This record gives sequence, C-alpha cells and structure tokens, in this order.
Amino acid sequence: MTAATSHPTLSPGDRVALLVPGSETYLDTVHRLLTSAILPIPLDPRLTEDERARILAVVRPHRVVADADALAALHADLVRTLPEPGLPLARPMHCTSGTTGTPKGVDSGVLSRAAAQALVDEERALWGFRDDDVHLVLSPLYHSAPLRFALGTRLAGGRVVLPGHFDPVAVTAAIERERPTTMFCVPAHLQRLFAYWDQVGSPDLTGFRLVAHAGAPCPTEVKERLIAEFPAGSTWEFYGSTEGQFTACRSEEWQERRGTVGRARPGRRLSADPDGTLWCVVPEFARFSYFGDPAKTAAAWRETPDGPAFTVGDHGRIDADGYVYLDGRREDLIITGGVNVYPTEVELVLGGCPGVVDVAVYAEDDPTWGQRVCAAVVVAAEDPADEAGLAAYAREHLAPPKRPKTWRFLPELPRTLTGKVRRDQLLPRPSTPQQAN
Repeated sequence: MTAATSHPTLSPGDRVALLVPGSETYLDTVHRLLTSAILPIPLDPRLTEDERARILAVVRPHRVVADADALAALHADLVRTLPEPGLPLARPMHCTSGTTGTPKGVDSGVLSRAAAQALVDEERALWGFRDDDVHLVLSPLYHSAPLRFALGTRLAGGRVVLPGHFDPVAVTAAIERERPTTMFCVPAHLQRLFAYWDQVGSPDLTGFRLVAHAGAPCPTEVKERLIAEFPAGSTWEFYGSTEGQFTACRSEEWQERRGTVGRARPGRRLSADPDGTLWCVVPEFARFSYFGDPAKTAAAWRETPDGPAFTVGDHGRIDADGYVYLDGRREDLIITGGVNVYPTEVELVLGGCPGVVDVAVYAEDDPTWGQRVCAAVVVAAEDPADEAGLAAYAREHLAPPKRPKTWRFLPELPRTLTGKVRRDQLLPRPSTPQQAN
C-alpha cells in the first residue's frame, strides 16, 4: 500500500473543500487526498454564497476547489506527487447541520495504517466489494453513502459508473450498457425508476448482486417492488448517518419483520434509552468528533460498559432479537429525496428576508420525495413579504433541497407555553396551502 505522501502545498491532516460536481476526476482526487492523509470536505456545489461562507467558516479548509479548472489543477498535482492512490488514511469530512442549524464537520482525523485497513476491511466484509464489480452511482458524490460505496468499489479494484445528474432514462441506459453489479440509491430514485419502467419496460437486472438503499423511509409498495424486480438476495437497507453507520438489513429479513432497519452491523452495539434515544458503540476506527466544537462532541458521546457510544438524536426501539425499528429521525428533521434538511437552518435564513416577522419550517408527506419542505410565515403589517419575494429570497440563499415548496401565511405561529413552535399544528387544511412554482 502507498504511504502518506507530502504535497507541495498540502500536508497530512490538512482540509480541502470540494464544491464541484462528481466525476471520475473528482473520485480519483478524493482517493488520492485520503491516501495522502489529507481530508476532503465534499460539499454541495449548489450551495449559495451565504451557505458556503457559513460552512467554510466552521471547517476552515486549507484549500477551496470551486470550479473544474481548480479541480483539474489539484488532481494534476496529486498525480505528480502520488502516481498510484492506495490505502485511505482518513475519512472524508462530511458536514451536517444537526437540529441547531449550525454546520458541523464530522472529523475522524488521520488514522493509523492499522485502523485505516480495518475500516476498509469492515466495509468490504459487509458489502462484498470485489474486483469484478461495476458500481452504478445515482446520488451526488458529496453525500457520504454514495462516496463510500464508490470508494469501496475502487479499493477492491472494481469499476465505477457515473451517469451524471439522476435521470431515469440515463440510468436505465447505463444499466443496459454497463451491466452494473452494485448500486446505492434512495427510495425517491426507485420510485422514479419504477414509474419510467412502467412505461418502457424494465431493463435486464440479473447482473445485480447488491442494491442497497437508505436515506429515507421506504414506502412498503416500493420495497416490495424492489424485491420483485431485482435478483433474490441482492437487496438491502441500511440505517446510518453522516456520523456513522448503525445497521444493515437484507430485504428477506424485512419481509419477516416489517418496518425494521435491521440489526447492528458487525463490530457495533446498539442500545435505546427509556425515551427511545438510540446509542451506538463503534470500533475505534469509526469514532469521530465535531471539528472545532468539543462541547457538541461531548454531547454526542457517552461512556458505556462496552466502550464509547454516540447518538445523533434518533429515536427507536430494539426488539428481543436486536432488530431496530425507528420511531423518528432526528427531531424535526425533514428527509426529502434522501437529503437531510434541518428546519432550524432554513428558518435562520428565511428570517432574514425583508418583511418576515416569524417563520417555521416543517414537512408534509410527498408521494415522490417522501417529504417536502414547507414554511409557515408571519409577515410584517407594513411592507409585508409575499410568496414571490420569499421564493426569490430562498433561491438566492438556499440550495434547492432546502427551498420550501409550500408557503403558508399565518397571523401568528402556534406555540407552546414555553414558546416552542408546535410544528404538528402547522399541517394545513387542503384549501390553505399556496404552492410554490
């Protein structure tokens, strides 16, 4: 394996923010950075300037790559200093906003070679990555799971197919042309693929040995269609977060225990507090901190007889056989098309719109995306904000998944006696919502 290599302008432990779309060059750059013990920070290239500034102020990168030319230059430098990428000596620093709306970098630091090899071996043992795999990427590589599956395939010597921005026509063509063996997806991808296949017919799926899904609750009818369409034994669900991975579940197990997200992955131990808060003990190589924030890190971890355990605030129950059933993802979290949207973050942005007095963001069920982002707004008596102005402000300051699709205008927000917004009372009557274009 290749040892960590110094770079002319970057050193082990440095951080590089990547604000460019996924590509083969992007994936190879991430691999070479990790081999050099340099931490890539994958970020959504659609972030607004305000969002970029807020996140970059927290993670403090040593370099920001924000366009194709900058990516090409960095990649060329890495190829010169590291002709062949090898064992990743770090995990990418993905960012999560959490329920506070404040961005946090999930930092695992630089790993020892033994820990780095254990991390690779664990993923390969669970998913069976091998040198004849062809992995089809459906989600943006700045998300943790798509990048993890793509890197796992590369490390095993397999091939990665990147058809670009998700489109069911292009994905179907890639399945027919490339004959992939593995794929990671979210339920919204499956819904759109199945709807397209209902029109044109399903492609030959017999080459798949692994189809893993996560990111949002999967509707029962979608899950059953998934099992019917793909080869027996090939489909899985897993439950995890940016911070770490918790469970894995074969669809056959789900059929016996409807609603479960599986049992703890090997090397992990799950427990639930009386209030349902889930905690996970992980191997040392899978531990993390929140970059630059020891207080948030301390709040996420606690000591147990089995070792340090962390929580991301999800709630659920664990049955006598160890199967986990989620009662709710992080408090108030909206999962739209597999993308996490934290209401507090969106509220902080929309609260700065002229003519807005108060705002609360919440979720409504959506047949395609699982959930849609909605906003209840109290406007000023003089010079009030209107829907067009709010939508324009959101386009300027929020990435597309975070922009409300439904706006409600209220004289005041429903609150508890202690002042907390009652999001459960924000669901509108059918005639109330105003739909954004």
